[in-house]
Amino acid sequence: MKRVILSVTNDISGDQRVLKVAHSCHNNGYDVFLIGRKLKKSLPLSLPFQYKRLRLLFNHSALFYAEYNIRLFFILIFSKVDILISNDTDTLLANFLISKIRRKKLIFDAHELFPEVPELTHRKKVKYVWEKIEDWIFPHLKHCYTVCNSIADYYHQKYHINMKVVRNVPYWQKYFGEKFLDYPNKKIILYQGAVNMGRGLEWVIDAMPLVEKAVLVIIGDGDILDKLKEKVNNRNLNEQVFFLGRIAGAELYKYTPSADLGLCLLENKGLNYYYSLPNRIFDYLHAGVPVLATDFPEISNIVKNSNTGILVNHYEPEYLSETINNFFANGFDTTHFEEISKQFCWENEEKIVLEILSN
Repeated sequence: MKRVILSVTNDISGDQRVLKVAHSCHNNGYDVFLIGRKLKKSLPLSLPFQYKRLRLLFNHSALFYAEYNIRLFFILIFSKVDILISNDTDTLLANFLISKIRRKKLIFDAHELFPEVPELTHRKKVKYVWEKIEDWIFPHLKHCYTVCNSIADYYHQKYHINMKVVRNVPYWQKYFGEKFLDYPNKKIILYQGAVNMGRGLEWVIDAMPLVEKAVLVIIGDGDILDKLKEKVNNRNLNEQVFFLGRIAGAELYKYTPSADLGLCLLENKGLNYYYSLPNRIFDYLHAGVPVLATDFPEISNIVKNSNTGILVNHYEPEYLSETINNFFANGFDTTHFEEISKQFCWENEEKIVLEILSN
């Protein structure tokens, strides 16, 4: 039985993509070992394969990435392994070195356009380091995939590598419209995902006083959560905006079908956001929930062509509130969602991963 070691810098519990890949490997006869990170707020895990979450001395800055890759290197150098799966550029250095030293197969999964993430936009020296790591390693990648065509095309043009596309979509599951959340006589506007900068949550909060008979529910945790809570308190919106905190992916699917409108609004903070195809676009689709989304290329390709929601490209409170009010007043046909969700499901995407593994 071939052993696959997957590595990621997050705490695993909220990374639906990595967990799906790991389960696909496990269910198809591979011996899986998953390596992530242990945080104070990490949710417990129950997985059918071996995993390890590292407690690090440093959880921020360059010291975090250095410590993680050094510790990962020494774990991998002494571990039984046949195939390495590196998730994102921040795990790539250790994996690449081990693949060369031990002559093991390396597969790279680019979840995003890493040097273009918003956190690096104004940190030119740090961004330069990540770009140099990619400049060194990427031309040598033989087996790699990413989340959408735009990122695959970007890396093909820059490094002449052929990345396959494996979209971050849910397993197919028929939803029956059960309402796990209940706010009587109120429409539910739902955001689920990382509560970080550039996700458009401030815009919707500003619009909520003008939105009729609706509540905004935010599920997730992140860098700006406390700032958003303070904003809600200062504007006396505690009866209209609710924070449910972080919910494990295995439980999240219960909440999503309760929504009447899902949010996927992104600020144009670089190519990473502009080219992104967030998994919540597909989570909403599978739950039968229309989406209010930003008109970026990959998002538009799904939402517009499959008619799964409405697209916007400016975000003034008056405009957003009018858009949402009109949406609720006119309704939205979702009878085609079930059939479309069968196209965008993990059962289809995992075939590409398994093909790469067995190459």
